[in-house]
Amino acid sequence: MTQQSGFKDRVTSMEGAFLRFYVSEREACHGVLLWEWLLERGNQLGIRGGSAFRSIGGFGRRHALHEDRFFELAGSGGIEVEFVVTEEEGKRLLDLIRRENFRIFYTRIPAQFAIINPDVQDPPGMSTDD
Repeated sequence: MTQQSGFKDRVTSMEGAFLRFYVSEREACHGVLLWEWLLERGNQLGIRGGSAFRSIGGFGRRHALHEDRFFELAGSGGIEVEFVVTEEEGKRLLDLIRRENFRIFYTRIPAQFAIINPDVQDPPGMSTDD
C-alpha cells in the first residue's frame, strides 16, 4: 500500500492489476455462459467486484466483423469481463482458468486502486453487500 497526497485528503491505495477477458456471447463452460462463469468464479475467490459488458461491434482472431444490429443473430457479439485485483487475487483467478484448460484471450494492465473517503457511509439504499 502507498500513501497518496491529495488537496486535503490522504488516500491509501493498493497495487494490483486490471484484468479484462474477451469472450464470445455464446461461449460456455460447464453449461454456464463463460462470462457468467468468470464472474461467479471471481466472486467465489473473494474478488471485490467484477463486471461484464456487451460490445456493440468488433472483430476477433478470425477477423469477422460483428455489429449489434436488430437483424443479426442474437449471441454473436463479444463480452468483456473485467476485474480490478490484487496480484494474489489475479494469480488465483488465472490459475483457476488454466486448470479448466480452455482458451481465452485477456489483458493484464498494472493498476493502482483506492477508495476515496473509505470511512464515509454508503448512500441510503446502497447495500454494503454489493
